[in-house]
Amino acid sequence: MSKTLSDQRPRPRKAPRQARSIDTVNVIVEAAARVLEQAGLGGFTTNAVAARAGVSIGSLYQYFPCKDALVGALIVRETSVLIEEAARALQQPTGLEALSAMIHAAVRHQLQRPSLARLLDIEEARLPFDASTRSVTSRLHALLAEAIARPDLPPQNTVPLAAYDVLSIIKGMIDGAGERGEQDPEDLVRRVSRAVHGYLCHEASHLETGVVVSTT
Repeated sequence: MSKTLSDQRPRPRKAPRQARSIDTVNVIVEAAARVLEQAGLGGFTTNAVAARAGVSIGSLYQYFPCKDALVGALIVRETSVLIEEAARALQQPTGLEALSAMIHAAVRHQLQRPSLARLLDIEEARLPFDASTRSVTSRLHALLAEAIARPDLPPQNTVPLAAYDVLSIIKGMIDGAGERGEQDPEDLVRRVSRAVHGYLCHEASHLETGVVVSTT
């Protein structure tokens, strides 16, 4: 079913081109992050963001037509950082090390600014599942699939499906930790790693014994 215009997440009104405009937009987006962290969703308004950024409300509206557009820009900024770190993880020599680096990156992404990460999780679930969100999920899935397919990790019957499952395990556990307010990154890394490796080894054992696991 095709999406209508109203189904799309509000986007920035225009893209900055000059260095000064880019700096202004970056200041506004970081101000939005700080207002969310300190005032929560209830205090998150365009006026509060403009005041925190030190710009007029008119200047803010030149780039962001509403507060949902600000949230969208924040989601793009934060997930772009995560994707860059996940891509760098693939420079590790083995699949095990690459997967470990990806899990560390995902945990760090959630816990370095936990209040912001949790609020963005809530807002991402509320806002339309647009092309940017699909692109992020597809890119993370592709990076995980590349790591999982490396020969030092247990072979999987269907690598793309295994990558989707692993992505769900990582996201579900880390989001849950964020909801509970957990603050111990190493403990969370250990638990997520145990769950991921347990899944990969379990699927490999079924493959080796010829047991077919239904996914329907």
